[in-house]
Amino acid sequence: MEMTIRDYSSKEDFAHYDTARLRKEYLIEKVFAVDDISLTYSYIDRIIVGGTIPVKKEVILGTAPELRAEHFLDRRELGIINIGETGKVTCDGVSYTLKHWECLYVSRGTKEVRFSSLDPLHPAMFYLASSPAHKEYPTTFISFENADHRHLGTQEECNVRTINRFIIPEKVKTCQLSMGLTHLEPGSIWNTMPCHTHERRMEVYLYFDIDPKEAVFHFMGPKDQTRHIMVHNNQAIISPSWSIHAGCGTKNYTFIWAMCGENQDFDDMDNIETKDLL
Repeated sequence: MEMTIRDYSSKEDFAHYDTARLRKEYLIEKVFAVDDISLTYSYIDRIIVGGTIPVKKEVILGTAPELRAEHFLDRRELGIINIGETGKVTCDGVSYTLKHWECLYVSRGTKEVRFSSLDPLHPAMFYLASSPAHKEYPTTFISFENADHRHLGTQEECNVRTINRFIIPEKVKTCQLSMGLTHLEPGSIWNTMPCHTHERRMEVYLYFDIDPKEAVFHFMGPKDQTRHIMVHNNQAIISPSWSIHAGCGTKNYTFIWAMCGENQDFDDMDNIETKDLL
C-alpha cells in the first residue's frame, strides 16, 4: 500500500500559486492502483482518499506508518463506492457484494478490510474515503436504489444532473464522513454552479467516466481569486473549506464527492452568485 501526504494550504498563499503549484497541492493524479491500494492523506481535516482495482488477487487494506495505528480503522471510519464491475468487500469476515455505483460504510474499529472482484476480466474499482472517527457506528451497505436521489438543473443552464447521496445522516450514522455520486446527463457540463463554499467541512471530488479525449475544468479558490485545474479521467481534487468547487467539462461526466469536518448538514453552505466571481 502506498500513501502520499498533502500538507495544509491557506487562501493567502493560494493567490500566488502558478499552474504547477496548484496541481501539486490539490490534484491527485493517481487515485487507483491495480492489485494494490493507492492513498493520499490530506492534512485538511485529515481525510484520506484513494482506490484499488483487484484483478489477480484479493487486496487488503493495511495500516501505514503515518497513522501510528495497528489497523487502518483503529481511529477512522471508511466510505467505499464501487465505480467498476461487481466486487466484494469483506470486513472482519463479513462479506458485502457491491455492484456498480453501490456503497459501503465501514465502522471504526474494523480490523481487516479485503477487496476482490467477482470477475478478474471485468474488475471492480473501489474508491475509498476515510475520516477520523470518535466512536463506532454500524457497518452499513447502501444500494444505489436506496440512496437519496436529487434531480437538479436545466438544459438551458447545461447542468441537468442527479445527486445520489449515499452516506448522509438521513441514511447512515457516521462521525463526520459524508459521501455521494453526481451524474451529469448528456449535453450537460456544469456542476455546482452557481457555486458555494462550506466553512465547516472540506471536500474531495473524484472525476470519472471522462473520455480519454475529454477533460474537466475544475474551478477553485475564494470568490475573488478563482483558478482552474485541468482534470482527466479517474483523477481527484482536494478542496479546502474556503474554496469554491465547481467543474465544467468538454463533455458530460460523473464525480464522487466526499466531505468531512465539523458539520454533516448537506445544505449548510454559503452560496455565491455567479456575478460575484472574479
